[in-house]
Amino acid sequence: MARYTGADCKRCRREKQKLFLKGSKCESAKCPIEIRPYPPGEHGRGRTKDSEYLLQKREKQKAARIYGVLEKQFRGYYNEANRLQGKTGDNLLRILETRLDNVVYRAGFAKSRDHARQLVRHGHITVNGRKTDIPSARVSVNDIVEVREPSRNLTPFQVAAAEAGEKTVPAWLESIPSKMRILVHSLPERQVIDTQVQEQLIVELYSK
Repeated sequence: MARYTGADCKRCRREKQKLFLKGSKCESAKCPIEIRPYPPGEHGRGRTKDSEYLLQKREKQKAARIYGVLEKQFRGYYNEANRLQGKTGDNLLRILETRLDNVVYRAGFAKSRDHARQLVRHGHITVNGRKTDIPSARVSVNDIVEVREPSRNLTPFQVAAAEAGEKTVPAWLESIPSKMRILVHSLPERQVIDTQVQEQLIVELYSK
């Protein structure tokens, strides 16, 4: 599957805010947005007229970049969300949150979503006892996500176990670092999703 291979920090600068794509680097003074808090490129410091369409487009880009999803897949998620009952924006964020790579990240087993995606692709994660190497696979209520037994001695998971408790785990998940296990208790409601995205702008963009 196609994926973005450029510089993550440029994406944060483009959105003029931290998207936390680089794990611990985003919390340090080395974060490029702390040094250059303006969009990249020759005209990055110039004034941009924020039209309605631009605001909607930027919000969609921000959400896609946060979750590491390209345009075609993101549009597919929107179409699915639009078919479901309830608010389309809430459904869209719920779909993105229940991706397997996001669940591994949210539970504190990876430093970033990119890192979580790599761990899943390399076959270190199981869902209900079955190895799953598809980052976009979605979890359901009562699913059990675990790190495979042979992988638990690898450095990333040793670090995750040692740093357990430092990161807040969403209420819809339960992280058990001693067993390298994640329990999915429910699907996330909008009020517990802390992603700083105005999903209504995305709905307005795709509704045109």
